[in-house]
Amino acid sequence: MSRRKIEITPEILLTAYAQGYFPMPDPASGALLWFHPNPRAILPLHGFHVSKSLKRTLNKKDYSVTIDKSFSEVVSKCAEREETWINEEIKNLYQKTHFLGFAHSLEIWREEMLIGGVYGIALGSAFFAESMFHTRDNGSKIALYHLVKHLNALNFSLLEVQFLTPHLASLGAIEISRDDYLKKLHNAIRASDIIFKTQKTDN
Repeated sequence: MSRRKIEITPEILLTAYAQGYFPMPDPASGALLWFHPNPRAILPLHGFHVSKSLKRTLNKKDYSVTIDKSFSEVVSKCAEREETWINEEIKNLYQKTHFLGFAHSLEIWREEMLIGGVYGIALGSAFFAESMFHTRDNGSKIALYHLVKHLNALNFSLLEVQFLTPHLASLGAIEISRDDYLKKLHNAIRASDIIFKTQKTDN
């Protein structure tokens, strides 16, 4: 007797995020697994670290910022690496969630070229950053800087980044316990008046 695969819908995805879980495929089987790490990595919204080199890049203002202009392209570029967990099922799932207004992308452009971006899920005053990419130096850092700026302007309270890496730590990300994360998450989810607006931001 074969076991029927359960389809992960946007509704299931959003319910999982609201409870502290996020999906990633199993490297061997490709089946989506649910993760709830302890500790959890977050980027304090008033603790983003701007290095001297990033500050110089930001001051040049030789780029433009958009939101939700090229969601599918951002996800695809995030997947363009030797090892990636962003398979076709993930792409389709987050695209459907984007159509419902819960998954968002922020894009960095230089002239007409997409040089960096980040995408994730917004619920209440929480944003769950899934992945980011760059094709030019500092492209992903510029994207994360403007994401933080945008979230602060909208009174978001939580930016979750899943696992702490040296790259994220250099930008100000920290680890907190699962219990502390869930407290912050539940407070953020209750902020139903907060909406992730998709207007173009200023540099």
